[in-house]
Formats: sequence, C-alpha cells, structure tokens
Amino acid sequence: MKYLLLLIFICSFIIGQEKNYYTYFDDKTEKDCIIGVCDRTAFADSNYSVWFDTEYDEYVVDVEFIKPIEDKLNECEITIVLATWCSDSRREVPRLFKILDVINYPTSKLTIIAVNREKNGVEKETEGLNINLVPTFIVYKDKNEIGRIIETPVQSLEKDLASIFNPSVEE
Repeated sequence: MKYLLLLIFICSFIIGQEKNYYTYFDDKTEKDCIIGVCDRTAFADSNYSVWFDTEYDEYVVDVEFIKPIEDKLNECEITIVLATWCSDSRREVPRLFKILDVINYPTSKLTIIAVNREKNGVEKETEGLNINLVPTFIVYKDKNEIGRIIETPVQSLEKDLASIFNPSVEE
C-alpha cells in the first residue's frame, strides 16, 4: 500500500509539472526555437547548447566593473527577454549568464522569456514590458524597473550594468 501511494504521488507530481515554454519551427532560420517562460536548462538542448556553451565558455568577465556592484545586483530581479533565432540573443544571453554565475546571482530572482519574431511569448509574458528589440535585460529593484540593456550593450554588459547603479561609470 505504501508503494502504491508513493507511486501515485510521484505520478501526480510529474503530471502536475507544467511546461511554460515550447519549441516551434522558425521559417526564416529553418530551426527550432524556444517560446515562453523557461529556465537555463532549456539551453542545454543540442539545438541551443552549441552557441550557448561556446559563447559562455569564451567570454571573459570584466570583474573590475561587476564586483563593485555585486551586492546591489544580487538584491535585484532581472528579466531576460530573448529570441533563440536572434544572433544578438545568442551572443549576449550566454555572456550575461557568465556574469551572473561569477557573482552567484540567485536564479530565483531571474525570469527568462523567449519570444517569437513578433516579440510575444506563449501567453502575455511580454505585455507591458515595451519589448521592441531582443535581447532586452531589465533590472528591477523592489518591483520597479531601474534600468535595461537593449539588444547590444552601449559599452559592455559589465559597464552597462554598473551604470544602472552608478550613472557616472566612465566610457
């Protein structure tokens, strides 16, 4: 009886797991793409891991600009809006993850939304976010947006993140 109850519990847990993202075929790139709210494990799929792992591994984090804002950044929430069909997303998202890993950023404070070419997710995940270009990295403090990086950094991801907390960061 115990095993039957355990089996029922495990099956209900597995069935209850709702997947918030899906893959779809992008006609322009002729590749599968992710759409919806996901986590980092979505990029482990072989369709995405080649570009994700390569960019992540090759990127060297400029700790000079990140370490001074580490505590402030770790207190914030970050929303990443990306498109797996987008070359800028394929370059900048793994780099941002490398930066976040260096500062041990809590994944519980990270939201990742993959979008289609119309900048929509599965449901209305991007509604009200004013997303025109991807990737867009939005930094929130106490549920208020304090800054964003759109498409490509102005200086570098590290310097642009630092300038969110200290606008006088030199170019």
